[in-house]
Amino acid sequence: MNSSIKSPYLPDNVANNEPAGRPIPTDPDALLFPAEAGYLLGNSTGTLANWRVQGKGPSFITCGRKQIRYRRTDVLRWIADNSFSSTSEAGVGQ
Repeated sequence: MNSSIKSPYLPDNVANNEPAGRPIPTDPDALLFPAEAGYLLGNSTGTLANWRVQGKGPSFITCGRKQIRYRRTDVLRWIADNSFSSTSEAGVGQ
């Protein structure tokens, strides 16, 4: 029995733990596909693309023309740097 929960950001034929068709690498220096970074962040690849244009989100790497990767460490650091205990601390609504 498959106990994984389906993500709305992934195609039907891709398991949650394999958003890019492979298990998400755990090596801190691993380069993640946008689908893998998006899975860790809880965002779609479209959101990540918008963030890149706007200069938001985690740092990314270009590997040739139109090939974007995210270093796992950068994604996890971005999550930690954007974790708050209150909306006033985060500056929400200001």
